[in-house]
Amino acid sequence: MNANLITMDHLPIDQPAQVRQIKSTGIIRRRLLDLGLINETVVKALQKSPAGDPTAYQIRGAVIALRADDASKIVVELFDESRWNDGSDHSIGRQPQYR
Repeated sequence: MNANLITMDHLPIDQPAQVRQIKSTGIIRRRLLDLGLINETVVKALQKSPAGDPTAYQIRGAVIALRADDASKIVVELFDESRWNDGSDHSIGRQPQYR
C-alpha cells in the first residue's frame, strides 16, 4: 500500500485527505455514498469523542460522526502539503487545486 494511503480511522486530526476507495458493502456502503463519500472527496478529521469513538469528520461542508469500524473501511490518501496550490481551507468540501 502507498505510504500516503491510510484508512480514515487513522487520519490525524486536522489532516486533509481524499477518499480513494470504500471497502464497505451493503447498506453501510450506500449510506456512505449518500453522505458524499465518493472517490476524490476531501475529508478532514475534526475531533474524537471523549471516549475515542466516534470521530467527527468534515465532509463536503457537513460535520459527520463515523464509528471507527465504519471509517476503517474507507481508504484515503493524505495530501502532500507541498502540492497544495493555495492557502484556502479545502476541508469544507471544495476539491483541492494542484499545481
